[in-house]
Amino acid sequence: MQDEFIQAIHDQNKIELKFYSKEDGCELVRTCAPMDHGPSRRAKNKDDRYHFWDYDSDTKNHVLSLLPNQVVDIEVLSEKFDPAEFITWDTNWFIKRDWGQYS
Repeated sequence: MQDEFIQAIHDQNKIELKFYSKEDGCELVRTCAPMDHGPSRRAKNKDDRYHFWDYDSDTKNHVLSLLPNQVVDIEVLSEKFDPAEFITWDTNWFIKRDWGQYS
């Protein structure tokens, strides 16, 4: 699953993510852009996690960071994403990529 996620970063493919939401107490399905894989800079727990841009989020913050045990399934879609749609900050990615000015 991690290899598919990283390849989707490089290919700029959206994914369909199925994950366990601790907040909702159930599994959810979202359309996301894969952003990065590595520790969270904000969380106390520094274990590696998957970082997504959640297009379906019902909150203002669309960044979704999940530990591997929360990710149920990742399906890579043929639909592409443009990093300019959501990146508004200086980037310092764990996974190197060629996203032009957003790399």
